[in-house]
Amino acid sequence: MKWKYPLILLAFTASLWGCGSTKEECATIPPVKASPELVRMESLETRIPAVHSRTDVVKLFTHQPILRDYIFSRPAYPNDSAFVDTLFHRFSNPHFDTLLMETQRVFGDGSALKDELATAFSNLHYYFPDYQLPRVQTAITGMESDVFITDSLVVIGLDYYLGEGARYRPVMYDYILRRYQRNFVVPSVMLLIGISGQLNKVDEQDHTALADMITYGKAYYFAKQMLPCTPDSVLLGYTSREMEGCKKFEGLIWYRLIEDQVLYSNVHAIKQKFLGERPKTLEVGNECPGRIGMWVGWQIVSHYMKEHPEVSLSELMQTASAQKIFKESRYKPKYD
Repeated sequence: MKWKYPLILLAFTASLWGCGSTKEECATIPPVKASPELVRMESLETRIPAVHSRTDVVKLFTHQPILRDYIFSRPAYPNDSAFVDTLFHRFSNPHFDTLLMETQRVFGDGSALKDELATAFSNLHYYFPDYQLPRVQTAITGMESDVFITDSLVVIGLDYYLGEGARYRPVMYDYILRRYQRNFVVPSVMLLIGISGQLNKVDEQDHTALADMITYGKAYYFAKQMLPCTPDSVLLGYTSREMEGCKKFEGLIWYRLIEDQVLYSNVHAIKQKFLGERPKTLEVGNECPGRIGMWVGWQIVSHYMKEHPEVSLSELMQTASAQKIFKESRYKPKYD
């Protein structure tokens, strides 16, 4: 994936990338009203700060095995005693009370979040009536986890999403941290559902960059249908300037993918340059955002669906062949 583009033109590209703004459009809005009863939501925010003894820790986690094993990582401890002692000291810390107050300031009683989930889950039920909607648990985890999903449960660490101005925030690079705000919670949930094997069928033998791009592209397309008017920039975690740059220089991005023979590479290091978490995709230009291959995958899937209006969303998600989607998308942006 060595870029062979003239440096002077790349520099010119970088100077233009990100100028202007982009107008977001809604996807097709299904003929269904949000049904709050579809959201089985349990709030655990107050239970952790209410832990006052080791016995309370044991009681809490006896009834919350997912929280215990996958959020607070019980298997990483040598024994139950070490786990309980560590968690008791952590939960007894006054900082947890601060996190609770901050979480209540941002999310209130959780009703607005439930309404957002109701919209997404109602659309999910409309498109996939046989899909078993998961239960939802919200909690403060002391920055242990953002969103975790199983086939039947979604756990949301609300303290990850307190946004700018919060006293405590996750320790991470700014270009990732900007995604951890309140309006990213439900999009994050839907993207994880969209990438899961329950809905998103893939060819397990295809390890090419193209296969990964289209798998992610299907997840983003799915999430957009679940949240039709959520800006693409929120789903991707890009700024509006980065979105404008992606669209303006789509031909250049595609040229680089083809020129450097990225699409059919199964070399991890090569794929990471275009699909991994990076602040920039320097192989395109200094201002090209990271994970650009995911954005391209979304464009390919969107073109495929425009070329095939007879294909339902469920049929798209069940299409395991990335080659089929790519070839039948006729995706080939021009580079001038």
